[in-house]
Amino acid sequence: MHPANSVFPEDFTWGVATAAPQIEGAAFEDGKGESIWDRFSRIPGRVHGGDTLDVACDHYHRYREDFALMRSLGVRNYRLSLAWPRIFPDGGKQVNQRGLDFYRRLFDAMRENGITPWVTMFHWDLPQALEDQGGWVSPVTVDAFARYADTIVQAFHEPVKHWITLNEIRCFTYLAYGFGGKAPGRKVSPQELNQTYHHALLCHGHGVRAVREHGGAGAQVGLTDNSDVCIPFTETAADIAAARSWYETRNAHILGAMYRGGYSPEYLERCGANYPRVGAGDFKLISAPTDFLGLNLYTGTFVRSGADGRPEELPLPVNYPRADSTWLNLTPQVMYWGTRLPCDAYGVRSIYVTENGCGYNEENVVNGEVFDLHRRDYLRGHLRELRRAVEDGVPVHGYFVWSLMDNYEWEDGYQRRFGIVHCDFATQKRTPKLSAKYYAQVIAANAIL
Repeated sequence: MHPANSVFPEDFTWGVATAAPQIEGAAFEDGKGESIWDRFSRIPGRVHGGDTLDVACDHYHRYREDFALMRSLGVRNYRLSLAWPRIFPDGGKQVNQRGLDFYRRLFDAMRENGITPWVTMFHWDLPQALEDQGGWVSPVTVDAFARYADTIVQAFHEPVKHWITLNEIRCFTYLAYGFGGKAPGRKVSPQELNQTYHHALLCHGHGVRAVREHGGAGAQVGLTDNSDVCIPFTETAADIAAARSWYETRNAHILGAMYRGGYSPEYLERCGANYPRVGAGDFKLISAPTDFLGLNLYTGTFVRSGADGRPEELPLPVNYPRADSTWLNLTPQVMYWGTRLPCDAYGVRSIYVTENGCGYNEENVVNGEVFDLHRRDYLRGHLRELRRAVEDGVPVHGYFVWSLMDNYEWEDGYQRRFGIVHCDFATQKRTPKLSAKYYAQVIAANAIL
């Protein structure tokens, strides 16, 4: 028997997550087109060690082995993405049949192993052909995505009943076109940056529309967002109110637009003359009802009520505990507040944590084992806060750990390891870490152990 406060609801979904560009490899095989990350990774100095996505984890050729490994760990739900340039090498005109055939084989193999697919339509790998036409700044990308979404939902409506439109809008807009640290590494004007957000939201709307039109009976769809999340310094009324105010302000341009059917006056004031171009009917598409909200929860900002009642961010000391990713401060309460705040602010009625995990650089295999006790502790601490949210009535219905295996971590290349399974990138040998064995026991028990 497990303590009542450690057990999850009987129908709780446990899974693992990956993304096509990070694990598939075969970057130019079977007609796949160039992605912005294929191009960006070849620019000197952009990616740690000059690492490319060419081989990655070679999942393209080893997926049967990987699904057998999932089955051995008791994993029955798998969040994956489809590679847009594998299906539309030119961005949006000519379908690559070999790309569709690959994913059909993938879904067949998943079914044979008793694994349910949760498919993300877009996880950052924009076809370079679309970037050459303006990328996320251009409405051309919206039109291309609409056709892509229709194509994949029509092709895979039978094996796939769980769809996610986009992964982490902030990362492929602000961090890619504003900050410039992610592909394609551009720094555009403030108005153009705001336009990238709006175009991404339109693509989300087209993803929802495609599932409603072509997904068939029982199909569900939502967005995965890496919301800016804060944690109240104390769980008092004043600090909680400050946290909610901070949360709504920081997420107005994405979640606010989706759930409230338009941009808030506060957001418009912040935009000023840099307001994005909005077409007639845009917000009807953007705010179409979804079945769930996916949340990628890693870290949070501490906030308290200031002297004037306004939210005040608290700086972290230099020796605050964090993972090897400098942005990944260890704040387990992000699981509680990151799921509760969207319900309080926007009335969200179903949430799945679609990513949660931690990255470290040195994780060696010793006598067939990887002793990643720091990751085991990370998972246990975060799951306790997630279970607390469930107990308090937050509608969390599932959790996907990031990631199944070590993979291509974008600008960090192969240095940063987030997997519960170790991947030797030279030999492609997979070795389940202690965290994988721990997570397998959690899944089996449906409880925190």
